[in-house]
Amino acid sequence: MKTSVLLKRFAPYFRQYRGLVLLDLFCAALTTLCEIVLPLIVSYITDTGATNLAALTVPLILRLSGFYLLLRIVDAVAAYYMASIGHGIGAKIETDMRRDLFAHLQKLSFSYYSQTKVGQIMARITGDLFEITEFAHHCPEEFFIAAIKFIAAFAILAHMNLSLTVLIFLALPLMYLFSSHFNRKMQEGWRKTRRQIGELNAQVEDSLLGIRVVKSFANESREEEKFAQGNIRFLKLKKEIYMAMGGLNASVRAFDGIMYILVVCLGAIYMTQQRISPGELMAYLLYINMLLTTVRRIVEFTEQFQKGITGIERFLELMDAPVEIEDAPNAKDLQNVQGEVVFEHVSFHYPDDPHTSVLEDIHLHVAPGDKVALVGPSGSGKTTLCNLLPRFYDVSGGRILIDGQDIRYVTQQSLRSNIGMVQQDVYLFTGTVAENIEYGKPGASRQEIIAAAERANADEFIRALPQGYDTYIGERGVRLSGGQKQRLSIARAFLKNPPILIFDEATSALDNESERIVQDSLTELAEGRTTFTIAHRLTTIRGATTILVLTDQGVVEQGTHQQLMALGGLYAHMYTMYAID
Repeated sequence: MKTSVLLKRFAPYFRQYRGLVLLDLFCAALTTLCEIVLPLIVSYITDTGATNLAALTVPLILRLSGFYLLLRIVDAVAAYYMASIGHGIGAKIETDMRRDLFAHLQKLSFSYYSQTKVGQIMARITGDLFEITEFAHHCPEEFFIAAIKFIAAFAILAHMNLSLTVLIFLALPLMYLFSSHFNRKMQEGWRKTRRQIGELNAQVEDSLLGIRVVKSFANESREEEKFAQGNIRFLKLKKEIYMAMGGLNASVRAFDGIMYILVVCLGAIYMTQQRISPGELMAYLLYINMLLTTVRRIVEFTEQFQKGITGIERFLELMDAPVEIEDAPNAKDLQNVQGEVVFEHVSFHYPDDPHTSVLEDIHLHVAPGDKVALVGPSGSGKTTLCNLLPRFYDVSGGRILIDGQDIRYVTQQSLRSNIGMVQQDVYLFTGTVAENIEYGKPGASRQEIIAAAERANADEFIRALPQGYDTYIGERGVRLSGGQKQRLSIARAFLKNPPILIFDEATSALDNESERIVQDSLTELAEGRTTFTIAHRLTTIRGATTILVLTDQGVVEQGTHQQLMALGGLYAHMYTMYAID
C-alpha cells in the first residue's frame, strides 16, 4: 500500500485522542521557541555591540538573559509533558490496535489458520505493534517541529536577505529527492525483515513445541542448522537496510557542507557589500545549524518512521483478512434446543480448493437424542462433516437445520453454546485444573466444577494431585497423562451441558485402561443428548442409532450395526478386520 493510504487508515486511532495529540503538538511547538529566539538574541547583541557598544548595557543583557531563561523553563515543562504523557498516547493507540487485532483474529475461520503460521501472527501482534507505538508518538512531533522550524527560519532569514535565503532553501528539494530514494529502499528492507522475523518466530515455536520429537530423534543439530539459515537471511536483509541508511546519511552530510559553504561564502560577500550585517550573518549560521540539525534528526527518525509504516502495513494486512463465517444481518439466537439435526443435500469444498469436493449431497435426519456414528478411512470427510454443524466452515451447497432452523441464520454464539465437542487432541490452557474445567461454563462455582469432574470420572485423580483442583498443569497440560487430559475435556463438556455433542475419535489415542474409563464417561455424557461420534474403534459404536460409512465417494452405507453387518459390505469388512486385530 502507498504510505498515504496507510496513514489514512491509521488516522482513526489518533482521532479518539486528538485532544491529547493537540496538547502534545502545542508542547512540541513550545520546545522550538528557544531554538528560534536564540539566534535573534545573538544577532541583536552582535549588531548592537558592533554599531553602538554604549547601548549594550548590563540591564539590557540581563533582561535578554531573563527572557531566554523563562523560555528555557517553558521548554523544560513542555519537554517533560512530551516525554511522559506524550508517550502514553502511543501506548494507548498500541493497546487499541492490539485489542482490535485480537478481536479480529477470534473471528477468522479455521481455513485462515490452516494457511497461516502462528509465529507470523505473534510477530505482528507484538513486535510490529511496538514499532507502531514509537511511530504514533514521535511521528507527529518530529514533523510538526520540523515544519515550525523551517517556516520560522525561512520567514526570519528572508526578512534579513531574501536572495541568500532562497539559494539556501533551493538545496532542500535536492536533499529530499536523495532522501526519498534511500527511504524507499529502507521501507522495502524493513518490510522484508518483519516478514523474516515472523518466519523465525514460527520456526522457533514449531521446534520448541515439538522439542520431545526433536530430542527423541536426536535432531538438535538439524534444528540449529534450520534456524541458522533463517537467522543469516535476517542478517543479510538488515545489511541491505543499513547500506541504504548509510547512503541516506552520506547524502545528508554532503548537503550539510554545501549549505554551510553557501552561507559562509555568500554571506561574507554580502557583508562586504553591506547587504547583511555581522549579527545577521551570525544568525544565518545559527539558523542553518538549527535547520541541518533538524534535517539530521528527521533522517535519524526515518528509520523509526519506516519501521512504523511497515508495522501499520502488516497490521492492516491481518485486519484485512476476510472473516468468512459471519452472523447474518437478521440472525437470531438458537434457544430451547431439542437436538433435531437435518443435513439437506449438503455439499462442501474448501474455499481455497473449489474443484475438489470433500462432501457431496449428504442427506441425513437425526431425531433428538439419536446417536450417529461416522466411520470410514482417513480423508473421507468425517471430521469435516462434524465441523459443518457448529459452522467452523459453511456448507458449499444445501443446508443444515437444527430444530428446523437453518444454522446460517442463527448467531454463532448461540449455535456453538448448544454444541459440545470432545476431541482426540485435547487442548488444555495454561492454568489450574479448575480453570480448565470452568472454561466450559465461565463463572461456574467450585461445586459445579467438582460435580462435572465427578461425572467425568476425573475427581479421584484430581484430588490426588499436589494442590487438587488448584494444581497448575503446565502449558497444554504437559503434566497430565492422555487419559487424564481427556477426562478434563469431558468434565468441561459436562459443565457446558449442551444438547448436541460431537466426539471426534475421543479415545483412539488412549491405552485400554484409560479408554475404558473415558468411554464410561462419554457414555454418561451422551445420555439424553443428540450425539455425533467419529469412531476409530468400531466396538464402541455398536449401540448407535445410525452408522454412516463414508469414503471419498460420499456416504456408501447407512444403518444400524446389525443392519450393516447383515449387509456384508464395507462396514462388515472393517468391523471383522478390527475384531481380528
